[in-house]
Amino acid sequence: MDRKDIRIMVVDDEPMMADSLKQNLAEEGYTVDTASSGAEAIEQFERGGHHLVVCDVKLPDMDGMEVLKHVKDTHPATEVIVMTGYGSVERAVEATKAGAYWFLQKPFDFEVLQPLVEKALERRELMAETETMRRQLSTRTEYFNIIGASKQMQMIYETIESVAKSDANVLIVGESGTGKELIANAIHYNSLRAKKPFIKVNCAALPKELIESELFGHTKGAFTGAHADKDGLIQHAAGGSLLLDEIAEMPVELQPKLLRVLQERSYRKIGSERTYAVDFRLITSTNRLPADAIRDGQLRDDLFYRISTITIHVPPLRERTEDIQLLAEHFFKMYARKYQRGVNGISQAAYQRLFSHAWPGNVRELQNVIERAVLLAKSNKIDPVDLPFDNGSLPEKGAQGGGWDVPPNMTLEDIEKLVIEKTLQRTGGNKQAAANLLGIYRPRLYSKIRKYNIDVATLVAS
Repeated sequence: MDRKDIRIMVVDDEPMMADSLKQNLAEEGYTVDTASSGAEAIEQFERGGHHLVVCDVKLPDMDGMEVLKHVKDTHPATEVIVMTGYGSVERAVEATKAGAYWFLQKPFDFEVLQPLVEKALERRELMAETETMRRQLSTRTEYFNIIGASKQMQMIYETIESVAKSDANVLIVGESGTGKELIANAIHYNSLRAKKPFIKVNCAALPKELIESELFGHTKGAFTGAHADKDGLIQHAAGGSLLLDEIAEMPVELQPKLLRVLQERSYRKIGSERTYAVDFRLITSTNRLPADAIRDGQLRDDLFYRISTITIHVPPLRERTEDIQLLAEHFFKMYARKYQRGVNGISQAAYQRLFSHAWPGNVRELQNVIERAVLLAKSNKIDPVDLPFDNGSLPEKGAQGGGWDVPPNMTLEDIEKLVIEKTLQRTGGNKQAAANLLGIYRPRLYSKIRKYNIDVATLVAS
């Protein structure tokens, strides 16, 4: 935050002291208000949005401790520095317990106050960031750009928080399009290495003959075309993290060399006898089950054990259908804003169509579907016709919970009842999950269940 946007209030009934502090703080670039009494301070504070209060304990109308308590009770993020001409250990302890950042005994030079002001404001900013993160984690619909509120995703968020600060190697397993790279990002940027490089290598995208050179680097003349010395990506990741995406696609003959790097924390460039020390945190990912890759000879078991200190399994979208609406809304807002299209939502019929799809391409497929629908929508809402599926009958091979045809000659209420019943069957009777899928609040779902006399227990058992 720019200093001119930071508001500080000085509360002191001695005009010379108040004016002196105001002048000095203003010269530092802060916006400063003054008050000569507790009542005036509280009145100004309530309408001023101050970030820091510097308050004398002895005021003409009330104890400065009352001002401190009011500030911390109503705006806990605001920091308070207490001043007094009657310093005592007991008073300092009382102020600190009430939430004061610091306790200063008069007289003091401004050079003493200035660093305290900066540190108090730094703590305020840090606490604000922590509170923002706490609120983000308490809702858990979005976490480091990962969208999802399902139980499976909550468990992944908890795992990331548990392991991110360590240097444990992490293996992320999941189908293509499930968001493995986002999880890798969350691990790195939530770690102690967050300000260091995060180097990503797609082992499947590099020709086999180039992977070793890209990873480890080479010396001039090490092979045909090596016209100069080159540092490898392992060296570029020094101090940070290295993501090896699709690790099962790394040539088997190169895997022992990577294993040695992990064991010895050093490596050699191609064509060099010199050993280089390296410090990085390894994150790997694969869209294959490790057991299958090991069985097929594509992944060495000794390397697997080294890279999988922590393994995170990312569920396919078809196994967390309750997240489809959250994801669809996220992508809809993103692309409606990007393309400035006059589309203001997704219809319930389109949502039902999204819920019935098998999603072989997972979240990436859903993202592409919503982007296309935003661009091609024929009305102010995305309808089933805007989705790139067969818009005839709905059954799909592999669809979770099965598809269904709308029988002819049904009234709108008949269709609504049928949709609710099918959704409750898909969620195993979980009314909150059903409400999420239907895009309605749970109390409204309850009223619909009563209206249509739906026996949920019998429905789920059938």
